Amino acid sequence: MGTGYEPMSLAVLASHLASTDVDQTRWKLVWEFLEEFRWEPADTRVTLLLDEPEQTGDERWDALLAALAEHLLAQADVAPPQWAEARVLRRPWFPAELAVHRADALAWAPAALRKHGVYLSVHDLAAA
Repeated sequence: MGTGYEPMSLAVLASHLASTDVDQTRWKLVWEFLEEFRWEPADTRVTLLLDEPEQTGDERWDALLAALAEHLLAQADVAPPQWAEARVLRRPWFPAELAVHRADALAWAPAALRKHGVYLSVHDLAAA
């Protein structure tokens, strides 16, 4: 008898993000996704990123989802999904509020995140 556990996909994460407008809750959901993602076998990881997520209602979070998909797939040497190409911010988004954290993000944001206009340090992604 199975436990019924299914790892969270990026598409499911998007629906959770759309269900709240509280950024603190949204970040907790992103960190939960990243933590679950790390524990999955490599072949499962890729499948969690390929389906196009619904729009969240906030272009910043939509761009973050695309950036995460591209960044995580690059680690598996897999091309980014087609849907991610259009989710690019016109103005950069620095989620960190403190200037020192923004400087860290500017220096350490992975290429995929920069491409989508999201400046979040690779250290923040690893600390999740």
